[in-house]
Amino acid sequence: MCSIILRLTPEGCFIAANRDEMATRAWEPPGEYWPGICGGRDTLAGGTWLALSHAGVMATVLNRTGTLGPAPGKRSRGELPLLALRETSAEAATTAIAKLDAGNYRPFNMVLADARSAWFVRGLGAGQPEATPLPEGVSMITSGEVNDPSLPRIARHLPRFTAARSAEWGALLADSSGERMEKLNIPAAENRGFGTVCASLLTLPRGGAPAHLFAAGPPSTAPFLPVRC
Repeated sequence: MCSIILRLTPEGCFIAANRDEMATRAWEPPGEYWPGICGGRDTLAGGTWLALSHAGVMATVLNRTGTLGPAPGKRSRGELPLLALRETSAEAATTAIAKLDAGNYRPFNMVLADARSAWFVRGLGAGQPEATPLPEGVSMITSGEVNDPSLPRIARHLPRFTAARSAEWGALLADSSGERMEKLNIPAAENRGFGTVCASLLTLPRGGAPAHLFAAGPPSTAPFLPVRC
């Protein structure tokens, strides 16, 4: 269950993300593996969980509850951010994803953002994906709906991110406290090999160039370093 926290303001968009995955699933740190797109690459399926385009558009995909891993006859959800990032704005990327057949993929959540707007897209395994604009302020998405207080992780951590300055969000991503379903930074050794494998911090300002920091391991142990693409 990955986590995305996003703050949208008139000055731009700030994003924090933890990627949760089986520790045995191989991946590569962010690079320009695709022309004009910089992101981490999943070695198994060749897609990405989060990427940033040279146009300043960010796209990320998360599994919905109970859908970890691939399934026969379904396309990899890791291709969805790459399809989205063919576009030059978050709004256009959202429109492109919303035209797809969600039945080709296992259920997914996506967050698409640039300096001016942010969008939540969910695919429920049939029909077309459903898109909703995210409002100004802080939004948190995991394996269900946006800011859903019935999800223990959101109930525990959304107020903390809302109260903190964006510059403090990296430290919040490292938090492993709380009950099992509340943990934001999941120790794989405590969860049958499934845990937080890396983390990202992105700033998409309305003035200036985007900034992308990446922790190549759990954010409690790996430092956030600049991504050069």
